[in-house]
Amino acid sequence: MIRLFVALRPPPPIRDALADLMEGVPDARWQDDEQLHLTLRFIGEVERPQAEDIAAALGHIHAPAPRVALAGVGSFDKGGKVDTLWADVAPAAPLARLAASVDQACVRAGVAPERRAYRPHITVARLSRRAGSAPEVTGWLVRHAALASAPFTLPHLILYQSHLGRGGATYEPVARWPLGTPDAPAGSPGTTGLS
Repeated sequence: MIRLFVALRPPPPIRDALADLMEGVPDARWQDDEQLHLTLRFIGEVERPQAEDIAAALGHIHAPAPRVALAGVGSFDKGGKVDTLWADVAPAAPLARLAASVDQACVRAGVAPERRAYRPHITVARLSRRAGSAPEVTGWLVRHAALASAPFTLPHLILYQSHLGRGGATYEPVARWPLGTPDAPAGSPGTTGLS
């Protein structure tokens, strides 16, 4: 089985800005540079033939490259405890449209449709139950509430394979397609490397 998701990768200056946020919460598992991405669709575990079908379907997406900016921070919780800290990305509409196109492509490849509402964000930390109730979490959210960046473009749609390990997940880009930009028309052939 291959565990997959589809995402966009922020450029190096944005990843550097996100790295600057990664402190001040004890026991947080901060994301490293290779883990920073904006998920469009979590797919989960599939067999290799279906993974190849998903890659083929994603290669037919014709969409503009989203131009967005960092716009604050937020958190997700589970059972009343914060388990994820993230950076907000705006505007949401172009990302939601692209996520819907990705979902449609996945459905054409036999994946069940996504039922959850789409919320664009870039995860910066995962928290244990103990860390999720620490007062430093509230402090971190307040301290970084005004996070902002200059607009940036997300030029490639990327299919990632997620490898779960004792130290957390590692992400391997296995296919990449350029989105519509002045120098790379939408839907240009991409590279694939499912392993």
